[in-house]
Amino acid sequence: MAVNGLDHINIQTRGLADTVRFFADVLDLKPGNPPPGLDPARIQWMFDGAGRALFHLSTPGSLLSGGESEGPGTGALHHVALDCSGHGAMIERLESLGIAYRSVELPSVDLKQVFVHEPNGVLLELNFRSGQH
Repeated sequence: MAVNGLDHINIQTRGLADTVRFFADVLDLKPGNPPPGLDPARIQWMFDGAGRALFHLSTPGSLLSGGESEGPGTGALHHVALDCSGHGAMIERLESLGIAYRSVELPSVDLKQVFVHEPNGVLLELNFRSGQH
């Protein structure tokens, strides 16, 4: 057995429309319906430009696995890190939307980072590596 990579992150929310809008407006992800059998009024998937559903957004009680809960912050999960490009454009977008963020530069590894909370309190770490600034 081998782990080949991260498949997706699921965020539970009572504010599905606001959360979908955040991921669309800030990260330019495209909303889409989940597979048949899952209620698109209660679950939306957010797709990247390659058609991968990176984020699954769901309302409490809407998943097949049961036992879901939502709450403030991310519990034991501290943050989700994303490999990004277009650092300057991201800063401009966040400022134009009035979204608070924290920017960090690590010149020793040629990395720029932007930290932003999505509407449910999940901290997103947006990483811009050399050549992606």
